[in-house]
Amino acid sequence: MNLTATSHKVPLNDGNSIPIIGLGTYLDPGTESQNTCLEAVKMAIDMGYRHIDGAYLYRNEHEVGLAIREKIAEGKVKREDIFYCGKLWATCFDPEMVRPTLERTLQELQLDYVDLYIIEMPMGLRALEACKDAGLVKSLGVSNFNRRQLELILDKPGLKHKPVSNQIFDFALTEEEMTNIEALNKNIRLVELLMWSDHPDYPFSDEY
Repeated sequence: MNLTATSHKVPLNDGNSIPIIGLGTYLDPGTESQNTCLEAVKMAIDMGYRHIDGAYLYRNEHEVGLAIREKIAEGKVKREDIFYCGKLWATCFDPEMVRPTLERTLQELQLDYVDLYIIEMPMGLRALEACKDAGLVKSLGVSNFNRRQLELILDKPGLKHKPVSNQIFDFALTEEEMTNIEALNKNIRLVELLMWSDHPDYPFSDEY
């Protein structure tokens, strides 16, 4: 599989596109050695991965950013080749906390923008829209939103930027719930998490 091929990307509803397969960078900081994430991301980029999923809460965004910057310096990739997805943690949805939290991620990464930023609560969207307008993030997404939560956003008066994806970690969702979410808006991509717990490189994961 050619991970860098144009056919390996799918379009988003805002005109951007997302690589189909990505590397998840969550690990347990208590059990993994320093630079584990750094080396994994560098290896993934060498293998052709262009979609990197992370979060400030993972406590390794500085390693992810360093890996990306080193590969850019080597000429392996350009910044626009990399699709980095970050997350606003559920405790930071207060509008006054949204931009500072995103800026903290950018400081850790030492990058100018993230490609996708995900929220877990509807209340933070308006402030995140302002971050997109400021050029700090390219696309906005949500995580584990059910039908009611998606409706709160999509029916919100004055909505400027629709979410482009709904990242699903909750595999307890029934088939009916998944059908309802998919039927609500066909322009929102579902991003499902696949963790290979028996994979030799666990706890890193592929995201589909």
